[in-house]
Formats: sequence, structure tokens, C-alpha cells
Amino acid sequence: MTRYANVIYSLAFILVMLGLALSSLPAALSFSASSDTSIVDGKLTSTFEKHYDKGFVLKDFGTNAWAALEFGLFGEGRPGVVVGRDEWLYTAEEFNPPSNAQQLTDNWQLIQGVQGEFKRRGIELVVLLLPAKARLYPEYLAEQKPIKLQQELYQDAQQRMQRTGLQGPNLLAALEAGKRQGQVFLRTDTHWTPYGSAVVADAVADYLRERNWPAGDTRYSTRVTGSETHKGDLLTYLPLDPYFVSLQPAQEPLEKRVTEQGEEGGDLFGSNSPQMALVGTSYSANPKWNFLGALRQSLGSDLYNYAEDGHGPLVPMLRLLAKGEEETRGLKLVLWEVPERYLTMPSDLTEFDAQWLAQLRAGPDSAERLALKGSAKPLAAQ
Repeated sequence: MTRYANVIYSLAFILVMLGLALSSLPAALSFSASSDTSIVDGKLTSTFEKHYDKGFVLKDFGTNAWAALEFGLFGEGRPGVVVGRDEWLYTAEEFNPPSNAQQLTDNWQLIQGVQGEFKRRGIELVVLLLPAKARLYPEYLAEQKPIKLQQELYQDAQQRMQRTGLQGPNLLAALEAGKRQGQVFLRTDTHWTPYGSAVVADAVADYLRERNWPAGDTRYSTRVTGSETHKGDLLTYLPLDPYFVSLQPAQEPLEKRVTEQGEEGGDLFGSNSPQMALVGTSYSANPKWNFLGALRQSLGSDLYNYAEDGHGPLVPMLRLLAKGEEETRGLKLVLWEVPERYLTMPSDLTEFDAQWLAQLRAGPDSAERLALKGSAKPLAAQ
């Protein structure tokens, strides 16, 4: 940002704040509390805040006005979003350095611990490493680019997987190829489109087929049931609604897909119960993207879904493992969906026993297995 732009930004900030301060005076000066309102227990403060918020009708307008100034004049949003060209938005998590320099190493230690634990249980683990939206759509980036560590993250992850024997398809290549036929990520959202999730599901099926996993014979079919207007999660970092909604990047259509089982058939391993499971993030948990349905159709087999919204890839996986071997008994294959940006991000692991986590990091040869403090319920196959 130039010095001239900084001056404009500062003056605009002062003017907006001055205007809002003046407009708030009537709400503040008209306040009066009853004589029995205590100042000691915070009731007076709480009463004043409620009165002020009710009387200060320009509060939301001020928030919208400042966001409009940032976005309209400087092409910026609130911390957490990176504004690209042609109304494309990206999560800042794909651009910024990790908050902890050790985080990448710590996460990989846990990933390898998960790999070792599944090996000990006789279950195959396949990692579905999802490339960042900024990696797939760099043509819409503006001035801000991901830092070097982020730019090299996917290739580094593939090399680590190869060195440690972690299996997984090259989803970057699959999505880049699919991108030529349709949009694989949403313009104003961190997530993929239903089409993008179907591209990945086909790539997973091809990968397993190449490694001689027996194909399932249960027939599933996917149909489009309509379309809805989707407000991307990244629009929350541009608080322009309702006063300056015309400045906001347009909401986009989202195709609604439903996958249903057809005529009965056997499944991947000839058992009535699913012997495959999906673990991951909101990419897998949110039915809007229909990833579970796309996998069922591509694999010809049912799956359990242990994916969760809002916890990253590590927490749902650790919850599954910590439920004990009885929970995973009968599983032959686990698909672990891991968006690459989470490799540099911390996870809230406070619900897990610290010794158990240390043993996971140490590898599958640790003799003692400790239990989880809490519990988690899987989303059963439907």
C-alpha cells in the first residue's frame, strides 16, 4: 500500500469514527439506571451496554461502512480472507506462515503415528491430500501470494508420504484435469463444488483399482435435484450486508446432488457391513458437497463416515482411534481426507490424554494404549 493510500485510509478512518462517535451520543446521554442497579456485580455495565446497543442504530451501518471502505478502496477484507480478482476469495490459511514453527513437524509425527496404529490393527490407510484452492486457481490471485512454505507444501507432503510409505492418489493432478471440464472449487467458499468432490471420488476409485483393490458391486446413482444460491463462508469476512451488499461478491449457484442405492448387490469385500470408512473435515462431512455419495458411487460400496465439521482432519481421526479396536474391527480400508493447509495448523487436542498422544507420536510399538477422556459418535452409513 502506497504512502498516499495510507493517508487516505487514515483520514477515512478518522472521519468514520468521528461520525459514529457523534451519532452515538444520544444513546449514551439518554441512559438512566434504577437506583437498585449494582455497580459491583457488573449489572450497571450490562444495563448500559444493552441500552447503548438498542439506541445506537448506526452500529451495524458503521461496521458495513468500514468494510465497504476497506473492500471498495483497497480490495481488502477482514483478517482471514484474501481477496483475489474477478470476485474470487481465498482463506488466508493458505497464504500465511504457521503460528508455530514446529507445527508442521508435530502434525506429521501424529500422521505417522496414525499410520502405524492402523498398520498394527491390520487396516490399510489411504490419505486423500486435498490441494489448496490457491494452488488450483492461482490465475485469480491478486497481489498477495502464498508464502514460500505454502507454495511448496503439497510437493513436500507428497515426498514425506513417499518416504514413510503413506498411500494416496495425486489429487492435484486429478483436480487440475477436472478443472478443464468444470469448476472444482467454489468462488467465495473454502470448499469444493459437488463436481469437484466427484472428480476426487473417481480418482480415489482409479487409485484403488490400480492397486488391485476389489471393486464393489453395489450400484449407486447420483441425480441433480435442483440448485440453490450459496453464500460462501468467506463472505463473512466482508461484512457488507445489508447496507452495502451491492459491493459484495455475488453469491453463486450450488448444484444439489443426491446419491441413492440402486438394486442390491455385494459390497467391496463381500460383507453386509461396510468395511471401508471415511474420516476427514467438512469437505467430507457436509452433505452439500456430496463427497460421501460420490465415493459410494465410484467405489460401488458403502462407507462409514467419521468426518466432522470444524475440527480439522486430526481430531476426528484421533477420536476414531481412541474409541478402541472394537470400533474399527471389521474395517479393511480407511480413507483420510486431509486438506493441505491443515498440515501447518494447530488442532485443539486437549480432550485427548497427553501420554496417549505421545505414544502415537512414538510409533506403534508402544506397549500401553491409553483411553480417550471423551467420546465421539460416528455418522453411520445410510
